[in-house]
Amino acid sequence: MSSCLVTGGTSGIGREFVTQLAARGDDVIIAARDADRMAAIKAEIEPRYGVSVETIHADLAVRSDVDIVAARLEDTARPVDLLVNNAGFGLHAKILDPQGLALQERAFDVMCKAVLILSAAAGRAMSARGHGGIINVASSSAWINTGNYSAIKAWVLTFTEGLANELHGSGVKVEALCPGWVHTEFHERAHVTATRLPEIVWTDAATVVRESLEDLHRGKVVSVPTARWKAAIAVAGTAPRSTMRWLSRNLTSSRDKIDVPTPGQAGER
Repeated sequence: MSSCLVTGGTSGIGREFVTQLAARGDDVIIAARDADRMAAIKAEIEPRYGVSVETIHADLAVRSDVDIVAARLEDTARPVDLLVNNAGFGLHAKILDPQGLALQERAFDVMCKAVLILSAAAGRAMSARGHGGIINVASSSAWINTGNYSAIKAWVLTFTEGLANELHGSGVKVEALCPGWVHTEFHERAHVTATRLPEIVWTDAATVVRESLEDLHRGKVVSVPTARWKAAIAVAGTAPRSTMRWLSRNLTSSRDKIDVPTPGQAGER
């Protein structure tokens, strides 16, 4: 039995990680903002799978909360074998929009700074024991240019590859998970509808998580779930940057944007 910590584990991809990890017999620690959801998940998961679910009420935009989660990762008396840095939210505020600046800053705090701090804490603890795993949820957006969200996810991808190099030979496996469009609450919480996107671009969260865990076991540093998204990323990785900028402009204009969420409205995965 292993112990796994999932940030933003109350919905979407994070919730699916919690379910699949518990189903294979692992104890789970959930770090998230929604205390009620965490309590409900604990009440459901523990009797169903016979595992322990620990909850940490934390807002990863708040440094003191991040430090609490980091301390849990480095607690030698209660080792954590797998960290899933999943917490995040959709970011569709325009880069030049002054009203969106607070949201942009929060995005850096949650999806960059917290990933840095928690990955480092987990990496130190796990390498000292000679085993463990870290999954950082990036995105296929890392290969395109949809504003600051793409920039953040490109950072997560590059950071994770650098971390994998630093931990090479330590016994700690590191993975950047780069899914495409996934059927979750993610887009609804970001106030974005995607009804114009064809069904073929969508993936379900169960497949994303299953393939991510399989890739981590195999030691694959960059995980792109499903063959169709692997093909898409292969094309994106070789296409001229001008082509990707053109594609990104058209993708952005095809979305139905309803409203720019404030930091309080932005939802975790």
